Amino acid sequence: MHGEWAAAADRRDPLELLEEQAASRVPELVPIRYGRMLVSPFAFYRAGAYIMAADLAGSPRTGLRVQLCGDAHLSNFGGFAAPDRRRVFDVNDFDETLPGPFEWDLKRLVASFAVAGRDLGFHAKQRRDANAAVTRAYREAMRHLAAMKTLDLWYSRIDAEAVKSQFRSSASAKRRKLMKKNRAKAHAKDSLRAFDKLTTIVDGEPRIVSDPPLIVPVELLSGPDGQAIEEFAGGVNPGYRRTLSGDRQQLLERFRYVHAARKVVGVGSVGTRDWVALMLGSDDNDPLFLQIKQAQASVLEPFLGKSQYANHGQRVVEGQRLMQAASDIMLGWDRVTGVDGVKRDFYARQLWDQKGSVVIEGMKPRELSEYAQICGRTLARAHARSGDAVAIASYLGSNNALDLALADFAELYADQNELDYTALRSAVKTGRVKAETGL
Repeated sequence: MHGEWAAAADRRDPLELLEEQAASRVPELVPIRYGRMLVSPFAFYRAGAYIMAADLAGSPRTGLRVQLCGDAHLSNFGGFAAPDRRRVFDVNDFDETLPGPFEWDLKRLVASFAVAGRDLGFHAKQRRDANAAVTRAYREAMRHLAAMKTLDLWYSRIDAEAVKSQFRSSASAKRRKLMKKNRAKAHAKDSLRAFDKLTTIVDGEPRIVSDPPLIVPVELLSGPDGQAIEEFAGGVNPGYRRTLSGDRQQLLERFRYVHAARKVVGVGSVGTRDWVALMLGSDDNDPLFLQIKQAQASVLEPFLGKSQYANHGQRVVEGQRLMQAASDIMLGWDRVTGVDGVKRDFYARQLWDQKGSVVIEGMKPRELSEYAQICGRTLARAHARSGDAVAIASYLGSNNALDLALADFAELYADQNELDYTALRSAVKTGRVKAETGL
């Protein structure tokens, strides 16, 4: 039954779901979100977590619950620096995290490979190989994890260098060259690099450069958002600091707040309030950039129930800590009341900490299948930290029944995604929604 998919007769209009999300976002940024979604069916899929959650809500459920990522598409996996400064590979987006049936994440991940395979021009068999590889790798990894001791499972993590070595074995010479370039770029992505790229000196003090509408300094924004974020970053409201461990509170106190700006990031997140805050330590060569991101209710909540956490920033942070083997040392949350009286939840982390992801464009079929295996194993490890690995492994079994079923589901859902993408294009043409492209 997991291999079946057909739109329900009473399926909600996907554009209504997108408009529902837009209602709580910054109005002038919503057209940018639509514009980014128009780039391709895969770009649309990246922003369609709410649409897919509504669709999965009517499907059979295993009842085997884990902490879900909630938006486990292939671009939400990548490398970053662990606290010991070694790079790890893991799930890296948790805005929609919530407990739920493990197969919801798995189905979203497998379908993302089907959608990406179509964007890359692969034929049906090539896509099916990659689709099936995700579940096969997840199943085999879960079986291995189920046999591990509890602490060994908790300490296990996927080394980014091991991922690179495995991926290189199937990569073309051109792809290996691109991987080397991306790896160097990721290693250079830290607060000092962000300082060089995002700031300029004004009256002897560093300031984040304005690049509207994508980067808008706090002093150029009207309304309550600017004051709220300065309270968060500047320490007027100590709530964020209290969510850090004692040693990290002392570390943060070594930095002073300098400047902040609203920054547009990603595809699905566009329109939520997302800030970067510049902090300085001993001098201008000692910066810390924090990303302070608004956390709203998970798109899964209407279908799986409300979060146990009253603060959605805490929901994101706790879910991330539970799923990741190693998390950002500055990861914390707070609730800020703006001058308009509206309370908004945020979470914070370092803006750049050697973060990097695999470039999908230009991949060959064999490379996509190899990456599918890496993502499948990674998701299994993340799920095993919170779920019953033995029960899940037993359900998955030792044959390829679910591998093939989800490969079928992925293609059927990719068909639906294309119909929804076409509906958005039509809505833009008729003026139902406004889109700003090229941003």
